Amino acid sequence: MLEALASFALYFATAIVLLFVFQAVYMAVTPHRETELIKGGNVAAATAYVGALIGFVLPLASALANSVSLVDFAIWGVVAGVVQVLTWVVVRTFFYKNISESIVAGTLAPALKLAGVSVAVGILNAASMTY
Repeated sequence: MLEALASFALYFATAIVLLFVFQAVYMAVTPHRETELIKGGNVAAATAYVGALIGFVLPLASALANSVSLVDFAIWGVVAGVVQVLTWVVVRTFFYKNISESIVAGTLAPALKLAGVSVAVGILNAASMTY
């Protein structure tokens, strides 16, 4: 029982660390400042940000459930983060070049599109991690 609890704690702590690292990297990549915008009540920023978080956590959970070791889990967790950051880059580059400005302005439609794409990519990413 204690061994299982220790294993749970180790994997859960690793997942939390990966989540914090992802958030830091994601906020560094986006030109707008999600934390400040969300504190200011910007629903568009919160929507896009939550979509990215869900899009990251879905494959992270899949990797956690399917990993064969802690190192395996961590590697796939990093892959999940990279895919989610690339999703932001692709949406901004090919679909909506001014998405950051729209989010700062509080325009919800582009933020919803980004959140939807982020979650959709996260679901596909998670399904791809069921090895």
